[in-house]
Amino acid sequence: MNMRSLLSSALIGAVASARSMTPMATIAAARLAGRGTPGQLVLLDRPLFTYGALAMGVGELFGDKMKTAPDRTVFLGLLARVMSAGIAGAALAPRGREGAGAAVAVATAVPLAYCTLAVRKQAMARIGQTRSGLIEDALIVAAGAALVALATRPKYD
Repeated sequence: MNMRSLLSSALIGAVASARSMTPMATIAAARLAGRGTPGQLVLLDRPLFTYGALAMGVGELFGDKMKTAPDRTVFLGLLARVMSAGIAGAALAPRGREGAGAAVAVATAVPLAYCTLAVRKQAMARIGQTRSGLIEDALIVAAGAALVALATRPKYD
């Protein structure tokens, strides 16, 4: 297998850099829609985790617009990115390469969190926190949903 087989894992890490809960939420939504992931992912087959991931994804979209929302690069923000990117990266990796997929996703998410934060701060200075956040939400959620839709398949395949 070549590095191209881990491209989906790297891209979901990029999604996690901007929205920590979106990777798990999009995979949870795909599972609810009857789609399976290439990599084995037992955790999101449990309803508590599936619905919890969806709730955290939605909650993050609202929380990000608050004036008191911390930067994504604080310790807990980075920890959430590491966990979400790792789980999603493993799920989107080929079966048997879940560990490599998790590592690639985390290695993408953490440094890019600093880049996406810098871009967001520039956007906030120009158009404000709420508008820049809504634009970022639309771009990141669409990218995550498209990526997961392309990387998953119906479970009955």
